[in-house]
Amino acid sequence: MGASISKQEGPLVGINVTPLVDVVLVLLIVLMVTANFLAAQSIPLDLPKGSSGEEVGTTLAVSVDKEGAIFVDGQPSNEEGLHRAAHAALTKDANARAVIAADGRNTHARVVKVMDILREEKIVRFAIQVEPEKAKP
Repeated sequence: MGASISKQEGPLVGINVTPLVDVVLVLLIVLMVTANFLAAQSIPLDLPKGSSGEEVGTTLAVSVDKEGAIFVDGQPSNEEGLHRAAHAALTKDANARAVIAADGRNTHARVVKVMDILREEKIVRFAIQVEPEKAKP
């Protein structure tokens, strides 16, 4: 038995947290990417294309599918539910804004009705979500 086992005596002085931080950051990035992907793909919409489309920070996400059904933050709703959600968003943030994603096959009147509801609740900062056009070579 020539092998000797050394015993560390005394308290452990330092813990290397670098691997823990690396793992947490990777998990955070995966969670953020997955959440954005799931939110964008949760309601199938045929968005109109626009060359000036850009990312917009949002407080309230409103979607209108091709049948005219309203979704607020990905959850099925109705006009009264949109009123409540818009009021709650404005209560939480005085500069609340909304992004309206409407299926291109929807009627213009339904989208205008959603915009009117937002204005009634004093949300005047909103944008229409479009799918950016492919760059032309």
